[in-house]
Amino acid sequence: MAGKGAKATAAKSADKDKGKKAGGPVSRSSRAAPQENSTPKKDVYQLFAEKVRDNKQLESRWAIMQETRVEYFRGKDFNAFIKNYPEVREILGPDKDLEVEDIVNTLLTKNLVIRCDRVMKTVRPGKKKLSSWPAHLEIHNEQVFTENDGFYAWMFLKRRTLWQTVLSFVWPLFALAVCLFPVYPYQCKIVVLYSCAGALLFIVSILLLRAAIFGILWVLLGKRVWFFPNINAEETTFRELVRFWPEKDEGERPKWTSRLFYALVALLVILLLRHHAPDEAARARYQKKVSNIIDDVLEWSPKLAISGMIEKHTGANITEESNYTSRAASSHVPPSTKAKASEAGSDTDIEANLDEAQDSEYADDTRSNEA
Repeated sequence: MAGKGAKATAAKSADKDKGKKAGGPVSRSSRAAPQENSTPKKDVYQLFAEKVRDNKQLESRWAIMQETRVEYFRGKDFNAFIKNYPEVREILGPDKDLEVEDIVNTLLTKNLVIRCDRVMKTVRPGKKKLSSWPAHLEIHNEQVFTENDGFYAWMFLKRRTLWQTVLSFVWPLFALAVCLFPVYPYQCKIVVLYSCAGALLFIVSILLLRAAIFGILWVLLGKRVWFFPNINAEETTFRELVRFWPEKDEGERPKWTSRLFYALVALLVILLLRHHAPDEAARARYQKKVSNIIDDVLEWSPKLAISGMIEKHTGANITEESNYTSRAASSHVPPSTKAKASEAGSDTDIEANLDEAQDSEYADDTRSNEA
């Protein structure tokens, strides 16, 4: 009996140990489950949109939509991109087998992209068709996917790259450096001045050369050829700035009469500018004036400014003291001297007048006696 009781007690203790071992992991998993559920997972479509946007194989451009620069792509390019790179679909998981139309419609419902339409819906004069990449867009009324002439703009912020982060710290320092230009040493001022003048001259030269090439080729051949991108355009990106070769001319050839008219107008403007150009003396005066202004800017320094202010202040004090002393001295002159001088002058004038009157009376008496 005692042996049976001991066996039963041992069995119960073994069951308790098993229950403790089993209960430990279960309780930890039950505690960890709410923590895993509390961490929000990123939407697969958000990841898909970010990966597609970062992929350089999908052609995109920048445009202005409601006074905001947006990056957009075309529906036909997106369709071709998905067909050529099916591995991008793997991010979607169970939705990777959906059609392109369904994928884009889901992106539209999640506000990851928005359908846009061109602002200029009519062909401009001299063009055969509408631009393939319009520079100005507006929101389309129907937010559904269409492959034909459909434009879609990304609605989320792109991940900041390393060089953008570096520039965000550099720009405030650059602005501070510009404000501190007057206190630079002379040699630094020379370097900054010639660098800025060279950059400005380069930009103006590029614009003039671009316009001259366009005008000559347009007048002679009737072709619209723009070498270099338009630097003044708001939608121009850095990748487009380094492009040299022009895009394909999509406009019709202009009439020879209009080309001849504009050629004559350009020739007339050149002749007028040459006729009214300043002479050598005027150019020398302008050059001297500009050089004086530049010299004043380059030679200015805080020490000279402070010393000039001190000299001006001391000079003003000396002038005031001299004026005060001169006024005091003149006020302390004895009045007898002034009175005597004025009285002597007045007596002399009276005596001269009396002598003239007596001479005239004597002459009249002499004439009357002779008569």
